[in-house]
Amino acid sequence: MASTFFGLNIGKTGLYAYKAALNTTAHNISNSETEGYTRQVMGLKAGKALRMNSTYGMAGTGVEVTGVIQLRDEYYDLKYRKNNTILGEYASKSHYMTEIENYFNEVSVEGFTTAFDSMYNSLQELSNNGSNLSVRSQVVNYGKSLTEFFNSLSKNLKNIQEECNFEIRNMVDKINSTAQQIAALTKQINTLEVSGGTANDLRDQRALLVDELSQVAGVTVSESVVGAGIGVTTYLVKIDGQTLVDGANYNKLQVVPRQYKNNQNDIDGLYDIVWESGQSFNLSSQSLGGALKALYEIRDGNNRHNLQGSIYGIAGDSYLTLTDTNINEVEKLNIPETGVITVENKKYAYTGFEVNIDEESGKYTYTFELEEPLWLPVESSDASVGESINYKGIPYYLDQLNEFIRTFAKAYNDIHRTGKDLDNNSAADFFTATNKVNGREYVFGPLADSDDQYYYEYNRFSSQTGGFYEEVPQNRPLYGSYYFMTAENFTINSDLINNPNRIATATDVVNGIDNNDVVEALIALKRDKTMFGQGDPGGFMNTLVADIGIDTRKANNFATNQEDILNAITNQKLSISGVDIDEEAMNLVRFQNAYNLSAKVISVMNEIYDRLINYMGV
Repeated sequence: MASTFFGLNIGKTGLYAYKAALNTTAHNISNSETEGYTRQVMGLKAGKALRMNSTYGMAGTGVEVTGVIQLRDEYYDLKYRKNNTILGEYASKSHYMTEIENYFNEVSVEGFTTAFDSMYNSLQELSNNGSNLSVRSQVVNYGKSLTEFFNSLSKNLKNIQEECNFEIRNMVDKINSTAQQIAALTKQINTLEVSGGTANDLRDQRALLVDELSQVAGVTVSESVVGAGIGVTTYLVKIDGQTLVDGANYNKLQVVPRQYKNNQNDIDGLYDIVWESGQSFNLSSQSLGGALKALYEIRDGNNRHNLQGSIYGIAGDSYLTLTDTNINEVEKLNIPETGVITVENKKYAYTGFEVNIDEESGKYTYTFELEEPLWLPVESSDASVGESINYKGIPYYLDQLNEFIRTFAKAYNDIHRTGKDLDNNSAADFFTATNKVNGREYVFGPLADSDDQYYYEYNRFSSQTGGFYEEVPQNRPLYGSYYFMTAENFTINSDLINNPNRIATATDVVNGIDNNDVVEALIALKRDKTMFGQGDPGGFMNTLVADIGIDTRKANNFATNQEDILNAITNQKLSISGVDIDEEAMNLVRFQNAYNLSAKVISVMNEIYDRLINYMGV
């Protein structure tokens, strides 16, 4: 049976409930501009009815507050994070590809085209006036401008690689910091919720951190209840399938500078990522995603142009032999002088290599000298040097530049060496390269005795491609393979810079210097469509620039489209969880009216009880 003062209690429940609803509405309004905030509503239900000893059965007891509920849809959280990961990847690629394109765009403005045409214009003038020293100096100077263009372009690309490397370290720091914050929030949430209720605002902060993390790399989140409803949950955050946060605990990542390069042109100190426990972190995972994947692919992407083949070695030997390879041209050779050979996931460090060429097939056989002798025999068709990254990043574009200058310089030098200089001496290489470590000059002509123009010593291998030389006089250049010529060290022979008379214009000066057959052959190289698969030298560079433009447009379009998709998902998400000021204003009026009416109920009941108590006995 209901109490005599039953009506007062019903009114009181209304006052408490709608006061709480007004407070929740005020909280929503206060956080309408708070990033990551999820709209909250007061959960209400009818109070437990009382059975009455009368004909009308059950009597309501007012309203009960079930708790403050977040209007969050996990489906949109999942959808948002997946698409944010995609946006993070393409936004980073768009940024760096645009930067790369800006450097290469000089090809059509004041870069390659200008330098290349200027050099050939000076050659044309030389063909008409071969004995003029100022014209010869002009050829050297314009040739120097061409080499400096490639030097600058190589430097700029390596600066981007260094920038990406620095950003990878920053991303690792951000992942660790975010993981620490998520773990700390999870601990606070469990501490509060074990006493009952839901720590909604802390959950919002945690979800926002996960959203931000999803732009760096692909993340998955799961939450499960511990025990029988004691208010404690296990919150698990994984990055690329590996556990980053487990409840109040988290695992840290760290960067480790590489001991060996993957590609010939890589800068020193590129980072690999490992877990603090020592477990490896697979940066090349296709499911990694986010800005971290983009940075890795821009920094290390070689379009799968790393050396691959079949390998064998005998136990006790200190070398491995690689055959059936995918690179059989020195112009395309991009392996580092010292590095690592991977054979079925096992790594062997090498300190040098040689190349032997089969005269009939043209196939290359590589012999790598190892740091340590083999304990067991090795034989496999699955061997590679460096990593195979399916993206056109900095290593790929540097390889393309190297292929261009090696091919062009070799063709140019081969013709130039057939001629005689003004003093009727045999001509030397026009284009050479500088060793960046010791400043020594490489030359690439036929081997000469030490009494002739160049000093040389065979390296420890029989090939001319290996990287190790015995000591030779400091005032003499080193003989080398075109493997040693890169866009970074491409230059003009110092002999020609110091003495332009060393430029050859004719094969036979006896017939007079005006016999300019060498210069004419050099001029013809500009339109030699057999030099590259893309045609003449200009065609090669134009194709390269066009490819970069296509890749950049693709990255830009993907980034723009993905941003539109993410905005649409965000709007869908906000339609559920976002705070609508107009709606909250209406709720204020609704809950205020309900509160006032609950107070009116109490006032009416007070009059009834006053009449009952104070006037019934009179």
